[in-house]
Amino acid sequence: MPKILIADDSIAVRKVAERLLAEAGLSVVLAANGEEALTYLKKDCPDVIVSDVIMPDKSGYEVCAFVRATATLAATPVLLISGIVNDEVTKQAETCKADGVLKKPFQGTSLKDKVLELIAKRHTPVETSECKSSVARVAPPPIGIKAMPVPQPAPAPASPPGLKLMSPHAAPLQGGADGQAAGKLKEMEVRLQAEQVRAETLLKRTAELEAELGRMNGVQALLEAERRRANDLESKVEASESLAARARQLEAELKTEQEAARHVRQELAAAHALVERVAQLEAEVDAERATGTQLVQQLSDMEGAAAAAAQTAQRVVELQEALAAERQRAAADAQGKEEAQAKVRELDGLLTAERERNAALLRRATESEQAALNATKRFEEMARKLSEIAGLASQLGKGMTSS
Repeated sequence: MPKILIADDSIAVRKVAERLLAEAGLSVVLAANGEEALTYLKKDCPDVIVSDVIMPDKSGYEVCAFVRATATLAATPVLLISGIVNDEVTKQAETCKADGVLKKPFQGTSLKDKVLELIAKRHTPVETSECKSSVARVAPPPIGIKAMPVPQPAPAPASPPGLKLMSPHAAPLQGGADGQAAGKLKEMEVRLQAEQVRAETLLKRTAELEAELGRMNGVQALLEAERRRANDLESKVEASESLAARARQLEAELKTEQEAARHVRQELAAAHALVERVAQLEAEVDAERATGTQLVQQLSDMEGAAAAAAQTAQRVVELQEALAAERQRAAADAQGKEEAQAKVRELDGLLTAERERNAALLRRATESEQAALNATKRFEEMARKLSEIAGLASQLGKGMTSS
């Protein structure tokens, strides 16, 4: 399975790239910055490197330059990714010999298609000096597939009895048949040496591939451990998100309870205000009752005064009748005229006093009637206040019931 190294300081970009390449059946290794990428590249060689251009420590250009300067990594494709792709970015990518620049966020399957293209291009056979010398380059086996042993070259055929191999520097044999046999033996000796060189090369390459395979298996085990760790972290993240959602729910419930408590406090304050208003109205009613009692007492006193005034008026009438009788008697009795006149003057003074007293009693009766009217109005006002108290008490009872 081809291995892809993703180096980006954004966890979101790393996760998206990992998902896209994993869907294509590729093995993905993640690095959070350029320094982590260089540390990994010093230990392993991925099939393709995908690096962000701008990172906190090492930029993507520096990662690409390190790859091109390392003999074991020089042929590894490097794909740079950047949020801005302009002439300057393209020029710097060409300067560090990157295999392309891809804009992020990725559109559709652009990342997967580009990585698969670079993998296919890397595994395309290229003629080398060893190919020209008929020595085939053996590609490293995929991870998880055991390398097959390279067949050893067949031993050179034994020389016929009595026939001795000649070295290239030996003198030519005499005779036609002997010359042809010597030439054939020389050609076979050259081919044998070439096969031996090829066998040694293949043995070395096989040992290197076996070592590479062991290293890859170790890396694959580390990768599996990292995947398990990532799964554990994802589980913890999901649990944290669940706890965060529960915390938000509890905060909402707390706000609801606080709002309800605020309404209850407002209703309680209104109830206290109603209680205070009821107490105030009750005090006013008690005061009105006391005033009414005083007015009733005053009215009773005024009624007594009115009765006394009536008696005085009756007395005045009697005095008037007595005065008339005295006048008649005065007329009949001239001699007692002076006495009668004195008595008349006395009776006139008494009559005037009685009239003044009667007028005062009438004024007091009028005032009593006015006070009685005022008391009636105050009794009506007291009844209205009592009705208000009853309404407030009813509202208070309903508010306490709803709470």
